[in-house]
Amino acid sequence: MVDHPRLLEDLVEAAREAGEAIREVVRRGFEVESKRDSSPVTEADRVAELIILAALARAAPGVPVVAEEEVAAGRIPTHGDVYFLVDPLDGTKEFVRGGDDYTVNIGLIEHGTPTLGVVFAPAIGKLHGGCVGQGAWLDEGRGRKPIRTRARGRDVTAVASKSHLNQATVDYLEAAVGTCAYAPVGSSLKFCIVAEGEADIYPRVSPTSEWDTAAGHAVLLAAGGLVDGPDGMPLHYGKPAFLNRAFVATSGWKPPRLDPYLEPFGGGGDLPQGL
Repeated sequence: MVDHPRLLEDLVEAAREAGEAIREVVRRGFEVESKRDSSPVTEADRVAELIILAALARAAPGVPVVAEEEVAAGRIPTHGDVYFLVDPLDGTKEFVRGGDDYTVNIGLIEHGTPTLGVVFAPAIGKLHGGCVGQGAWLDEGRGRKPIRTRARGRDVTAVASKSHLNQATVDYLEAAVGTCAYAPVGSSLKFCIVAEGEADIYPRVSPTSEWDTAAGHAVLLAAGGLVDGPDGMPLHYGKPAFLNRAFVATSGWKPPRLDPYLEPFGGGGDLPQGL
């Protein structure tokens, strides 16, 4: 039986420690390398992941951890219905460019659903946490305040990726909500903006990895939101290669299906590239 409140505090501590390590790497400078899928990786990704792996081993011994850089190195643990998904530095492209909307993501998966998550943005000092069924909160350094999604009104605001906005996303939004305000945001902060009640919809009409989305997905669910896969069903975890084909997150209302806006799956263009 998972003690969710205690574990959430452990995840918060791990995320903060990893975030400080990332900031230390930024202060002294770093080199950028390329992984086999041509996505960037830095010392900060690796250092943060080692910190999180050690923290989770102490907090939840025996619970498998599927972490981005471990998977890239071919180290994929056997797991059952309960496991962690970790992206130690989400938004690496923005991080490399000097942006500040990168995050540390730690999510707990239980029976295919994210139930617990923390999303920490070290550069701006924002930490979101959530436990499904117990609520979500935001800590900006002055204590935690509860957050909740907003009801959809006549004027809709969308958030979408800074690096991966495509015509299919624009077409989907036009069909789903019509003309709307739009804010480009990096990393899993997009889930959190919807969770805070500052936006209504976040569509992603291209592949991502499950560790990109698990933590933000948990925060949004805890705040009253929804995340659907392209078939209109709740986005499920434990898929082959830990791959999300596409998804759409909302503040709690059921969006149109994404299927008609997806290109045929397959080929190098379908490699996940983060949020």
